Amino acid sequence: MSRLTWTTFAAPSRFESLSAALTPWLWLVCLITTLAGLYVGFILAPSDFQQGQSYRIIFIHVPAAWMSMVLYLAMAFWAGVGWAFNVRLASMLARAIAPTGALFTFLALWTGALWGKPTWGTWWVWDARLTSELILLFLYLGYIALVEAIDDPRRGDHAGALLALVGAVNVPIIYFSVKWWNTLHQGSSISMTAAPKMASIMLTSMLLMTVAFWAYAFAVVLSRTRAIVMERERGAKWLNDLTAA
Repeated sequence: MSRLTWTTFAAPSRFESLSAALTPWLWLVCLITTLAGLYVGFILAPSDFQQGQSYRIIFIHVPAAWMSMVLYLAMAFWAGVGWAFNVRLASMLARAIAPTGALFTFLALWTGALWGKPTWGTWWVWDARLTSELILLFLYLGYIALVEAIDDPRRGDHAGALLALVGAVNVPIIYFSVKWWNTLHQGSSISMTAAPKMASIMLTSMLLMTVAFWAYAFAVVLSRTRAIVMERERGAKWLNDLTAA
């Protein structure tokens, strides 16, 4: 039996087998944790003494915002690996991550607006965190548009990698914006170095929804990557057949 390394599944055939085996289980985890997270957050958790029922949107908003940043860093990482080491599968992963990252970014912005209306009295303010999150959405959309606009997949991957890597500087700006500037957006309720600032039942719902979003992201990205691999293999076969003829 060959020893596993970080390049073991770089071959499309091995990746195909792994993703096909994992995807159904990821969908199952996504379904179970979504139902559990929504039940705990919207049924069991008590109302907030300041925000009433409107605070419940955080059970979707906060995990979506986390995912929007994490997925962008993952996209930039894989795009950079594909560019630096000429690993085709890494570039395909980056392409597959982008639409899901854009979806979570839009969800974070939309749920933030739903929360902001009753809390701030307006759907939108040009707050530092909101503005930098909106820029993140534009970066995702710009990456997707750029790689799709270039006919040669390799050239498109390289151009997209450059944009993704440059845009990664926006992620720490989003995260630290509430510390660097005086903003309307509230600070973090969960920290790695301090006790949570919310009730345990609320934290449970948020963590369940985070797991659900992770499982969804993995399932969709793996499925989309497999589709990209098959599309490129068909394109290469068509080109070889045309050249042979």
